[in-house]
Amino acid sequence: MQDSGIQVLFQGTNFLRLLEGLWVSLRISVIAIGLSVVLGIPFGVVMTSKSRVIRFFSRIYLEIVRIIPQLVLLFLVYFGAAKHLSMNLSGGTAAVIVFTFWGAAEMGDLVRSALISIPVHQYESGFGLGMTKIQVYWYLIIPQTVRRLLPSLMNLLTRMIKTTSLVVLIGVVEVVKVGKQIIDASRYTMPKAALWVYGTIFLMYFAICYPFSMLSAKLEKRLKD
Repeated sequence: MQDSGIQVLFQGTNFLRLLEGLWVSLRISVIAIGLSVVLGIPFGVVMTSKSRVIRFFSRIYLEIVRIIPQLVLLFLVYFGAAKHLSMNLSGGTAAVIVFTFWGAAEMGDLVRSALISIPVHQYESGFGLGMTKIQVYWYLIIPQTVRRLLPSLMNLLTRMIKTTSLVVLIGVVEVVKVGKQIIDASRYTMPKAALWVYGTIFLMYFAICYPFSMLSAKLEKRLKD
């Protein structure tokens, strides 16, 4: 065990630093997913509009998000837009903007799918009771939509947590960056540290994402039953 490299995890504050880096990743993910839900729900409603123009531009936005890699979007916002507009934008803020831009589009498409899956008689029943269109959506459609969205929302959150590892490339000191710092600092004294550090990061991501994955599966099974 003397030269195994595992000791590096418990030297000084290394393990605590990894946890702090993981918290940075989680904070970006939670903020982005919260904003994605707030923006994605109305966007999903807009996507069901009868206007072809609105549907066309909504589809363009969705396809841009799906076609362009998140890394390119990060570079575009952090190195491109921020510098071009002379904005002092931190890496964390740029990450939240990009992940919200991505998450809102994905969330909107999920909302759209959930809305069109609700039987037409649900709408007709609301209108038959004298409700306005806004009331029908607020009291009947949205609650059912949210219930159907929960499994997909868990999956989106899991994907977002994993994708936050890309923010290391725009200077955000998250868990992967901290791991690299620890490995670089012990390169000569513990050359096998990389296996243990990256293995620990793998276990951290697994411990965070696996419960969400299981919860998503349970919610999906409950909906089918």
